[in-house]
Amino acid sequence: MKRTCVKKPQKSGKQPSGTKNASKPSNKAQPVTLRRVRRWTFRGLAAVIILPLVLTVIYAVVPPVSTLMLARYAQLLWVDRQWRSIDEISPHLVRSVITSEDSSFCEHGGVDWSALEKQIDTLVNEGEAPRGASTLTMQTAKNLFLWNGRSYIRKGLELPLALMIDGVLTKRRIMEIYLNIAEWGEGIFGAEAAAQAWFGKSAKDLTRVEAARLATALPNPLGRNPAKPSSGHRKLAATNLARIRSAGPIFDCVLKP
Repeated sequence: MKRTCVKKPQKSGKQPSGTKNASKPSNKAQPVTLRRVRRWTFRGLAAVIILPLVLTVIYAVVPPVSTLMLARYAQLLWVDRQWRSIDEISPHLVRSVITSEDSSFCEHGGVDWSALEKQIDTLVNEGEAPRGASTLTMQTAKNLFLWNGRSYIRKGLELPLALMIDGVLTKRRIMEIYLNIAEWGEGIFGAEAAAQAWFGKSAKDLTRVEAARLATALPNPLGRNPAKPSSGHRKLAATNLARIRSAGPIFDCVLKP
């Protein structure tokens, strides 16, 4: 009888074609939702970076409105804002606001890093919420692009926005914008509207005392009445005037010598 020879299959290091690179998922295998998340993340980052930059360039020549003003417009609430150039606003108010809110305004590049470092140390060592390190430029960034309220996220966003604003706009323009969008009461925005509402006169005609009362009302614009200040408010205004007299050349980047 003839023997039938059966050939044994030869071992090979090659994997079947159907399983080649099976452990490496292709880009096509990624979930559609993941690609969408990435796409919208990039779009969001672009909006956060590019949109404020474009708007800031526009605001160099166009009077802006604040996010709080936009929110009131959206709710059909009353808004009083009458834009005035910085030359049409009393220099007394400029001095009082810088002295009260940011005495290093002409020196820093949008962020007062030394003051911020002190507040961070206070937070770490004493557990108190940082306060007093917000520059006028940071407040302008918040008013133009962000929201009110205490938030570490918002505070963190203020820093790059303030640096950008300081890099694009002059100090004089930053102050001009700030004085025209700052809140000075329910629906009252800007120096002209505030001067008319509280003292019945134009912002260019404010006296030293009136300007000091307006400036020291800024930390609590809904709770302080510049026309009828409390005893505590009067003391703050008096302190503001005393500091102005001994301030030195801290206003030169805004006021003409």
